[in-house]
Formats: sequence, structure tokens, C-alpha cells
Amino acid sequence: MKIGELAARAGVNIQTVRYYERRRLLRAPGRTRGGYREYDEPDLLRLRFVLRAKELGFTLSEIAELLALRVDPGRSAEDVRTTALDKIAQTERKIRDLERIRAALRRLVTSCEAHGPVAECALIHAIEAADG
Repeated sequence: MKIGELAARAGVNIQTVRYYERRRLLRAPGRTRGGYREYDEPDLLRLRFVLRAKELGFTLSEIAELLALRVDPGRSAEDVRTTALDKIAQTERKIRDLERIRAALRRLVTSCEAHGPVAECALIHAIEAADG
């Protein structure tokens, strides 16, 4: 299949496919005599793997590591599990940080009376006064 069909079947645009190739998340495809990229089902499966891993919060670098684990005969399923557990811990830290941010924003919004000019806004003053 050509790049347009691969992209359509995966639900991404052509530029995404090219970008993932540059990042080496997808193999460099073969070419037709006319110079068109040529892909097969394993390429589609790999692209879908990348997309699903992204949905799960993995960065492109982490996805590259997962892909490398798949082909390294010296690695085991435990290595993949450890990677997933690390991602869970990172996600939980992010959630705590986001909850802290939400609480701070709620306190600021509560202090805002929402009338008068912006120059007199308590919320703006509180943000300006916050330690960096």
C-alpha cells in the first residue's frame, strides 16, 4: 500500500507517517519503481502500536524503547511490565501535580470578584505575587 492508504487506515495524516519514519518508529519503506513508498500489513500494525502507545501516554522516545524491547532477544516480558509500571508512577505524579494546580486555581478564582478593570483583578495580582 502507498503512504496515503497507510495513513488513512491508521487514521493519521501523511505527515505523521513521514515524521514517525524520521524518528525511526517506522522502518524506512521500500520504494516502487516510480519512487513511491510501499508499505505492508506489518507496517500498519507497527503504526497502530505507536498510536496506541501514544494514547496511553508514552512519549515517542519511550515508544522507541518499547519497540526495541520487542526485538531484543535478551529482554523479557518483565522488562515491558517494568516500563509500564514506571509509566504508571509518572502518570500518578502528573495527576497529583494537576490536582494541586486545580486546587490553586480554584482558590484564586474564589478570590476573584470579577468586576472592575483588569488592573484591579485580585486573581491577576495573586498570580503576579506568586513566587516563581
